[in-house]
Amino acid sequence: MKKNVGTVDRIFRGLAAVLVLVLFLTKTIEGGTTIILGLMAIGFIFTSTTRFCPCYTRFNINTSKEKNKE
Repeated sequence: MKKNVGTVDRIFRGLAAVLVLVLFLTKTIEGGTTIILGLMAIGFIFTSTTRFCPCYTRFNINTSKEKNKE
């Protein structure tokens, strides 16, 4: 997998995942909203740790400043 998620993008995704966790723990979100936002948070965690976003590949977006060596 080529890296296509930059540092600022990774930080934003990580903070969004933490925000969803805080909203869940404080019971601000409930029901179907919890499931949808939880799945999105899992996706954010995956893309921020692997630095690869499948959606970015589809639309030829690259926020990473590193040269891909793959």
